[in-house]
Formats: sequence, structure tokens, C-alpha cells
Amino acid sequence: LETKPILEDKSDALPLVALESIEFKNVGFSYPDGKKGAIKNISFVIEGNKTLALVGPSGTGKSTITKLLLRFYEPTEGQILINGRDVADFTQESIRQQIGMVMQDVALFNTTISENLAMANARASKTTVLDAARQAHADEFIQDLPKKYKTLVGERGIKLSGGQKQRVAIARAILKDPQLIILDEATSALDSESERLVQAGLGKLMVGRSALVIAHRLSTIMHADE
Repeated sequence: LETKPILEDKSDALPLVALESIEFKNVGFSYPDGKKGAIKNISFVIEGNKTLALVGPSGTGKSTITKLLLRFYEPTEGQILINGRDVADFTQESIRQQIGMVMQDVALFNTTISENLAMANARASKTTVLDAARQAHADEFIQDLPKKYKTLVGERGIKLSGGQKQRVAIARAILKDPQLIILDEATSALDSESERLVQAGLGKLMVGRSALVIAHRLSTIMHADE
């Protein structure tokens, strides 16, 4: 908690109120520990309710692109623009507020399912939480648990299967109501039945939002615009 972030906001950084477009302009990046050229000369635009897919083998820099977008690092070359302005013009917190993530490894805390869901939006009503869980196809397995929404999930969610954790993560993202969704290998560790349910939840989540999808499996990105 006492670790200082690598990037500090500029003194005149503005809050990002709405995320209309993201552009990577000839972006290159090398990690500070000397891994040269993690990505080189990357350019793309995400705008409107479009889905952009990044496909490629492990170690080609797909996740690095999301780390740059989330402002964990600054590009070493090129520029990242949000709404046509340099990404550094906006506060890091406000950028992250507009982005929801569903990753391969879901971060759950050893508390109840309802509290894990509420972390995405502390002001959400019980009805809203329930609605998000239904859309994510999480409610169906939660209702079968001994204490339903009051069930403790265990350290890092050990009491839930991979597909169940993913559906909790999707419900969380729905509750956050972000303008951009990042899916990072969200279904790669699942069996086909879990993948079907998770894909159905992701379909609901992505309606009316921009999305950046990182995948090995082509089934995950068949519906991408680019």
C-alpha cells in the first residue's frame, strides 16, 4: 500500500467524464527492467460501440497494451489519445473508472459473494446486484450454494470453479457500468460448457459498449469489428 506508483498525475490533469474514443498512435514500449521492445509501432482506434480484438501467441505484448491503456506505464514511443487528447491530460483514477476488466485470473476476496460483487459499485441496490448476477449467468449457480449470496468464496475464490469466478467477474463489470470493457483471455481456462455460459454473460456485458478483447481462441473474437 505504501508503494509509490510509477506514474504521477500532472498537476493540471482533468477528470475524464466520458470516454468517446481511444487511439494508439505508433506506440512502442520497453519495460523499465530492460525487456526491450515489448511492443513496437502499434496503431489502432476504438470508438463507438466497436469491439477490437488482439490475437496472437503468448509473449507478443497483448497484455502490455492494456497496461499502457490503464496508465500503469507510459509509452516509450508514440502517443495514446483519449477523445483526441493525450492520455496524460486526464487523471489516472478517472480513466480507470471508465474501464471494466474481465481477466483470466479473477481477483476475489475471502468474503461473501454479495460483498465481492458490491466492490464494483458500493452504491448498488440489492435489486441491481441481483440483476447483474442474472445477466452474467451467475445467479443460477449462486442459488445452488448453501448460503446463496452470503456464501464465503474462500481465499482468492478457491471455493468456486473457474467458470463461476469468471461469471462473478462479469457481474462485477456489469455493476460498474463502464464505457470500455477489456477482456483478457477471459475464457481460455474454461471447459466448453462453462465457456458457453461465460460467453453468454459477456454478450450481455458488451452491448452498447466499446471493447478490447485479447484472445488465443478464435471463437472468442468471431464477432469483433476489427
